[in-house]
Amino acid sequence: MTTLDHPARDGTDGPIKPPARIPFPVVDEVARHCLQEEEPETVHIEVHLPGRLDPDRLRRAFTGALHRHPRILMREARRPWYGRRYEWELTPDADVEVVLFPPPDRDALKHARDRALQDAPPLSASPPIRLEVVLDPEADDTVLFVTINHTALDGPACLRVLATAAELYGGRDNSPAAPPTRTTAEVPGAIDAPSSWAPPARVAHGAPEPSPGNGMLVAEFGVPRRPKGSPYTVNDQLMVATALMITHWNREHGARPRPLRITMPVDDRTRDTDMPIGNGTRLVEVPFAPEELDASDMAGLLRRTADRTRALKALPRPQLGHGAALLTAPVVPVTWRAAFTRGLRRAAGPWTSTTLLSNIGRIPYALDFGEGAGRAHAVWFSAPARMPRGLTVTTASTAGRLHVAFRWSRRLLSHGDGSHLRDLFEHYLHATEHATESAP
Repeated sequence: MTTLDHPARDGTDGPIKPPARIPFPVVDEVARHCLQEEEPETVHIEVHLPGRLDPDRLRRAFTGALHRHPRILMREARRPWYGRRYEWELTPDADVEVVLFPPPDRDALKHARDRALQDAPPLSASPPIRLEVVLDPEADDTVLFVTINHTALDGPACLRVLATAAELYGGRDNSPAAPPTRTTAEVPGAIDAPSSWAPPARVAHGAPEPSPGNGMLVAEFGVPRRPKGSPYTVNDQLMVATALMITHWNREHGARPRPLRITMPVDDRTRDTDMPIGNGTRLVEVPFAPEELDASDMAGLLRRTADRTRALKALPRPQLGHGAALLTAPVVPVTWRAAFTRGLRRAAGPWTSTTLLSNIGRIPYALDFGEGAGRAHAVWFSAPARMPRGLTVTTASTAGRLHVAFRWSRRLLSHGDGSHLRDLFEHYLHATEHATESAP
């Protein structure tokens, strides 16, 4: 996906030709086929600032950021029933007010999180994002809640736009920091991995809630330690902690041991102002055999996980695999393909990965809004958690702290279940630190 220019304008600021249209990329089309009102495909970003923001100034800055990244100013174009493609229609300006200031209340953060999970910005209005500015009633902080319709955009792309808005608002440099230097071993030519033919384990049901949609819990931990030069990364520690958390949870709930597969997004885009805006990550699946998931051999589990994640990251692969391109080939009306894709997704449910771990990594931008508002000291993301997967873990680090969001389908888990999973995750993440201390 590449950044595209706006339609040309005449001297009265009106278009001299119809708005430019671009076909939905594969990821966007598959997501569009499978939309569900009960579990909206939203991405939530939550940025905590130590001060206050001026409303008018923020609106101007965010509007300016949208125009600096014009690929975000788009809506789904109308089409006849026999149309063979979904198309994005680029617009010169926003169709709706994007920056909102909900009235303060005692549970403002909870209500804003609920809206981010339940109310997806419509695809019919440009742009398909929403920025809410909420005052934290328990501190003097301002919290920015960005809600994205995941059919159109992903979290890293929207974070790039937010970094541009911060620079325009505060006048301070928000260029991306250099990525951390990795001292890991070379990519192995062949890896020892369990077969992916067997259906993977599902997250065992806890105490489902009667209301539909997603629930979420956010937590803050220390970034796990590891020795300098160790063959695994923090991402591998997070992967192992997630796998052991689910194994422990399933064992407690009487589920038969089965192989685990954890989906891991890989993002190869640059983070500068030329970053392509849209859904730019590709998905790979990290497999684990039941007998491998033994916390008593933590160092060995970490090394095997590192081998697999390095090999998978290095493997060239389309974003959703080779089969998705066939599903989205425009040879029949898009409505026919949509029905087929939804049926195929239901049939493939038992082979869907166990969970998704999306590690954004260290936030590359300062997100410094200047004097009065300050620099972000916490940033949370959460990814959709539709069934049959039903659980996602999204992590990012800011100011030396690890910010983790646990998001689940209410058809699978309750808030109490989410709290228990958080405690299990913290326990096993801490265990990876002890393993690194004793690793050879």
